[in-house]
Amino acid sequence: MKSKIRRSLVKTLTWRILATTDTFVISWIITGYVTLAGAIAGIEVITKMFLYYAHERGWSKIKWGYIGPEEHTHIFPFAEDLKPIKYDFRNKNTHIKYDFRDKNNHE
Repeated sequence: MKSKIRRSLVKTLTWRILATTDTFVISWIITGYVTLAGAIAGIEVITKMFLYYAHERGWSKIKWGYIGPEEHTHIFPFAEDLKPIKYDFRNKNTHIKYDFRDKNNHE
């Protein structure tokens, strides 16, 4: 799966906001000091942003576990299999407009 560098950068920033908030709160609970928690979170935000970006770009090159792009859902998935048949307007008993039989099986 190939992804754009911009996508990796945005994911890096949004993840950093969430993870740094978590680090700040945990550090504050453990130390009891807001300033110490802020210092820990400040150092952590810089180092882990670079580590995450490198990790994300590395994983974008690995095909392991990648299934592939999702396919679109079709409202009528077999619509292309419907084959129009000739409709006789003179015969009032003809109501079928499409042939639903398998193209390969002409029974």
